[in-house]
Amino acid sequence: MTTYTEFLEAKASLAVPTGLHVDPCDVHPILKPHQRDAVVWAVRGGRRAVFASFGLGKTLIQLEIIRLVLAKLGGGRGLIVLPLGVRQEFTRDARLLGLEVTFIRDAGDAAADGIYLTNYETVRDGKLDPREFDAVSLDEAAILRGFGGSKTFRELMRLYEGSGNYRFVATATPSPNEYIELLAYAAFLDVMDVGQAKTRFFKRDSTKADKLTLHPHKEAEFWLWVASWAMFLHKPSDLGHSDDGYVLPPLDVRWHEVSTVQAEAVFDRRGRAPLFRDASLGVQEAAGEKRDSLAARVAKMAELVEASPDDHFLLWHDLEAERHAIEAAMPEAVAVWGSQDLEERERRIVGFSDGEFRLLATKPVIAGSGCNFQRHCHRAIFVGIGFKFADFVQAIHRIHRFLQGQPVRIDLIYTEAEQGIRAGLERKWAQHNQLVARMGEIIREYGLSQESMSAALRRSIGVERIEVAGEGYRLVNADTVEETTAMGTDSVDLIVTSIPFATQYEYTPSYNDFGHTDDNTHFWAQMDYLTPELLRVLRPGRVAAIHVKDRIVPGGMTGLGFQTVQPFHAEAITHYTQHGFAFLGMKTIVTDVVRENNQTYRLGWTEQCKDGSKMGAGLPEYLLLFRKPPTDASNGYADVPVVKSKEAFTRARWQVDAHGFTRSNGNRPLTPEDLAGLPADQVFKLFRDHYLDNVYDYEDHVRAAEALEDARRLPSGFMLLQPPSWHPDVWTDVARMRTLNMQQERKGQQMHLCPLQFDIVDRLITQFTMPGETVYDPFGGLMTVPYCAVKLGRRGLGVELNSGYFRDGVAYVEAAAREASMPTLFDLIEASA
Repeated sequence: MTTYTEFLEAKASLAVPTGLHVDPCDVHPILKPHQRDAVVWAVRGGRRAVFASFGLGKTLIQLEIIRLVLAKLGGGRGLIVLPLGVRQEFTRDARLLGLEVTFIRDAGDAAADGIYLTNYETVRDGKLDPREFDAVSLDEAAILRGFGGSKTFRELMRLYEGSGNYRFVATATPSPNEYIELLAYAAFLDVMDVGQAKTRFFKRDSTKADKLTLHPHKEAEFWLWVASWAMFLHKPSDLGHSDDGYVLPPLDVRWHEVSTVQAEAVFDRRGRAPLFRDASLGVQEAAGEKRDSLAARVAKMAELVEASPDDHFLLWHDLEAERHAIEAAMPEAVAVWGSQDLEERERRIVGFSDGEFRLLATKPVIAGSGCNFQRHCHRAIFVGIGFKFADFVQAIHRIHRFLQGQPVRIDLIYTEAEQGIRAGLERKWAQHNQLVARMGEIIREYGLSQESMSAALRRSIGVERIEVAGEGYRLVNADTVEETTAMGTDSVDLIVTSIPFATQYEYTPSYNDFGHTDDNTHFWAQMDYLTPELLRVLRPGRVAAIHVKDRIVPGGMTGLGFQTVQPFHAEAITHYTQHGFAFLGMKTIVTDVVRENNQTYRLGWTEQCKDGSKMGAGLPEYLLLFRKPPTDASNGYADVPVVKSKEAFTRARWQVDAHGFTRSNGNRPLTPEDLAGLPADQVFKLFRDHYLDNVYDYEDHVRAAEALEDARRLPSGFMLLQPPSWHPDVWTDVARMRTLNMQQERKGQQMHLCPLQFDIVDRLITQFTMPGETVYDPFGGLMTVPYCAVKLGRRGLGVELNSGYFRDGVAYVEAAAREASMPTLFDLIEASA
C-alpha cells in the first residue's frame, strides 16, 4: 500500500503532459526563438493554451503546432477554429511556412489530410464535428469566456466530451481577473473540471453562487497550476530571448466627458427621483444613458476624426443605433454589423486591414478579436464605454501591438453619469496588467520546467507540530493522520467531528489538508489512512459522531441540465462501516432553505413557479452515529459503559429528552397578525413554540408567512418561519449563529468555513460520556469540541492543521479552562439592546 507520505506527495502534480516529443530543430526555421519554445512546449503537452501577447506571432505558433502534431502522427487532419475576419491572417502566415490551408464550412470539404480553417459559427451550428480531426486549435479562444451561457461553448464541450484528440487554445488577452474564463480553458483542455477547480482554489460566497474569490493561501499554487498548462508570453525576454523588435509603441489614452441634456425625472414607486444622472447603478440605467447621450457622443467623435484628416480610424460602438448615427455623421465610414452577409463582412474587415479605406465602424464583439489593423491604423475612438472589459481591451490591441510603427492614440467618449463605468474599466485594466505581469514572473522564475514547479508545490507538505496542554485539555497543531497514529489504543471515550466535506472546502495551503483532493474517491482514499486509527484509539463500545452534509452537483457537471444531490452522508456510512465501525443511526439537523438557495440557486421561488418538477428539497445536515464494537459481544455493553444516575437523569428528563415534546401552557394559538408587528427574533421563538404546542398545520404555516410578506417583514436572506420539529432526531432549535465562528467574525478575523454548533456538541457529550472522560476531535478547527468538553467537565483533545484556527482555538479552550465567561450571541443581543 502507498505510504501516507507518498500519497501526499502525489497531490502536488500539475497538468500531465499527454503530447508528443519534439526536438527544437524540428520547428520551421522561420519561427523566432520564443515562438519555437512555445511550439515545442505545446506539442509536448498535448493539451495546452498559448496566451501570446499581441504581435508575438500567435498565428504562426498555432499553424506550426498543428503541422508538427500531424507530422509526428504520420499524417491526419488538423483544424483551426477562427473568429470571423481573420482567415486571411492565417492564409498569409501559412504561406511563410510553405503550408496550404483550406477554409471550409462543411465536414464534407475536409476529405484529405491537411490543415483546415473554419469559423466558430460553423461548429456552433453543427455543420462540422471537431472530433473528426486529429488535432484542433481554437484561435482567440476567449470565445470560451461565455462558460455555461454561451451556445458555442456548450457545443464545443459536448463535442469534445471523451475525446482523445490533441487540443490547443490561443488568445492574446485572457482575462486573469476573470477566473471563470481560465477555468473554462482548463475544462476544454480536459486539465481539470470547472467545479473541481472552484473547490480547490476559491472561496465559497454565500450570497452569490458563481462569484469566485481566490483563497489568499492558494494564490501561488493556483498560478503555478495555470502555468503548467497555459503559457502567458508577454515578451520574448520572458523566455530568455532578446526583445529586439518587440517593443510596444507608446499608448496615449484620452478620455472625453460630454454633457447630456437632463431628461424628465423618473420617479420610483415611493415618489423619489435621483438628483443627478447616474448610469453606474446598473445595465438598465446605462442603456438609458446611452440613448440620451447618443447625439453628443457622435458629435464628439466627428470632431476628433475631422481634426486628423490623414489618419485612419477604428470607430468602436456597441449599439445598432450608434452605428446608424455614425454612418449619418460620417458617410465615408464603412460599417460591419452582425446580420451582414459573412463574405461581405470579411471583405470589409480585410479591406480596412489592407488600408483600402479610412474609417471602419464596428463592434468589439465582431472585429475586436483576431484582426490585425496595425499596418495602416494607429487611432481608435470608442463612441461609448461599457461594462465588458475583455472586449474593451481586445479592441484596443487590434492596433496597439508589436510591429505597430507609430504611437497609438485611443479616445474614449463617455458622459458624466458614466464616471463609475470609467472607473470600473480603469480598475480592471490595472488589475489585468498586474496579473499578466505575475504570470510573466512565474515563467521567468521556473521557465517551462514542470519539474521545478512541482518541486515548489511539494514544499507545502508537512507542518511543524505544536502542542498546548492544560488542565482538562490537550490541543495539537499537526497532521491529524500522523497525530492519531501516535495516540494510544483505546484512549478516547468519544469522537465528535465535522469531517471535511470531500472537495467542498480547503482550509490550508498544505497538501496534508483533506480538502485538497481531486474528487470524492480521492478524499475517501486519504480518509482510509485516518479512519482505522480512529477505530483503534476509540474505547470499545464507545461512539464516533460524524457531522456531514450532502452536496449539490451543478447541471453542467452532470450533463442533465439541472442540479442534483450527491449523497455524501451515504458514502460516509459505507466508508466507516467498511473500516469496522457499527452504524447506530443518524440525527437530522434542519438548515435554512432560503440561505441554501442563496448559495446554490437550486430552490428558487421563480424557478419553482416555472416548473415545480425541477426543484428538490433543502439539504439538512446529518450526525452519523457509529460505535466501535465492544470486546464482549454477549450483551453489547461498552467495555466501560456510559452510566447515568437515575436521581440526576430522572424519568421525566428522559421522557422530555426522548420525545422533545412541550405541553401547552394554555396560551391561545397565534394568529398571523400577532407575528407581523414583532421583531424577527421574537417571531422566530413564538412561531417555534406555537407549533411545538399545537398540531402542525401546513396552510396555517403558509398563511403566517404570507402575512409577514404582505407587511414587508419576511426576510429574503434567511428563513424566519422554519418548520419546527418535536422529534428527538430532527433538531430545528440549534442556534445556527451560536458558534466560535461568531467570535472570529466579531474580531474581524478569518472565519472557519463550517463550524459545529455548541448545542450539537453539548448534547452529544452529555449523552455519550461521563465526567472526566476524553472527547476527541481529529478535525479540531476552532476547537469547539474541546471547548465544550472542558465546559462540561470532560477532557478535550483536538488536532488542527490550520495554524490560524489552532491559535484561536487554544485561546477559547484556555478561557474555558479558566472558567471565564465567553460572550455568546445572546450576550451580543443584550449588549446592543
